[in-house]
Amino acid sequence: QVQLVESGGGLVQPGGSLRLSCAASGSISSSTAMGWYRQAPGKQRELVATITSSGWRNYADSVKGRFTISRDNAKNTVYLEMNSLKPEDTAVYYCNGRWWTGSRLTDYWGQGTQVTVSS
Repeated sequence: QVQLVESGGGLVQPGGSLRLSCAASGSISSSTAMGWYRQAPGKQRELVATITSSGWRNYADSVKGRFTISRDNAKNTVYLEMNSLKPEDTAVYYCNGRWWTGSRLTDYWGQGTQVTVSS
């Protein structure tokens, strides 16, 4: 069982920056992929960014050029650097990790961290 704990959320003005962190209780180097998702009020959870074990990154079109996902395997931590934040980025941000458990892939989720972009 892997636990994921997010931190770094908060209130920021439009155009500002935040860095989210996701600390894993297991080795992220053995995961197939780590990622960040978000869910705004009244909306479905959506993918923000993912990074595979080989370092390949994928971003939602809405955040390309503004957000950067990275990982520090030594610290078992995944980061999401968010710049040029917009009010529409307001959401609860969730960390996700995917590991093989036996013969199947299992998704693990953090509890979420609130990001509010407002003046």
